[in-house]
Amino acid sequence: MMKKAPTPRTALAPGIAKVLKQLHCPLDVMLMCVRWYVAYGLSLRNLAEMMAEPWIEVHHSTVYRWDMKLLPVLEKAFRLRKRPAGKSWRMDEMHIRVNGEWRYLYRAVDKNGNTVDFLRRAHRDKVAARRYFEKAIEAIDADRETPIKIRRCKYLNNLVEQNFRVIKRRTRPMPGFRNFRCARILLAGIELMPMIAKGQMQCAHGTHPSADDQFYDLVT
Repeated sequence: MMKKAPTPRTALAPGIAKVLKQLHCPLDVMLMCVRWYVAYGLSLRNLAEMMAEPWIEVHHSTVYRWDMKLLPVLEKAFRLRKRPAGKSWRMDEMHIRVNGEWRYLYRAVDKNGNTVDFLRRAHRDKVAARRYFEKAIEAIDADRETPIKIRRCKYLNNLVEQNFRVIKRRTRPMPGFRNFRCARILLAGIELMPMIAKGQMQCAHGTHPSADDQFYDLVT
């Protein structure tokens, strides 16, 4: 049985309510398509064909539009509920193809494999990437007696390199991103699902919702 996303009667987040005025389809259908697209190795056409089986007619370009509209709002809602990362971080980068050209995705994870943050860059500019994460470190240092130190140690990056596999598995079936904005939105959505699965989202005390229930809960 398909799990139901919140209905319009449920108190929706302001961003979601605003987006719904622009999209004319049941919220549960849109959220299911968006979640499946960022979580699994499916193309937009795959999703359109799958939805046609239960007699839900949707064009693959419509699914893409749902992704572009809903994912930024869902990511913003997740960041408000994101658990703090650990104190020890590992950072590395991977290649992504945007409009036929190679671009870069920098990621940092803590020693437990939880995602700290990620950054998309048009060029392999480690200085800018390091500056970005140092800014995040400064925000943490404000509440610490002992400041965080940055050190180089190649073997420590094995964890973040293995962590990249989840992202690579999802992006491999894609033909590439149309532009940098598309890459930014979809990669943020792709990053969202593993973070939820790793328990990085704060939930009500004493509850243990599944990853998909947590995803749907982001709209409220």
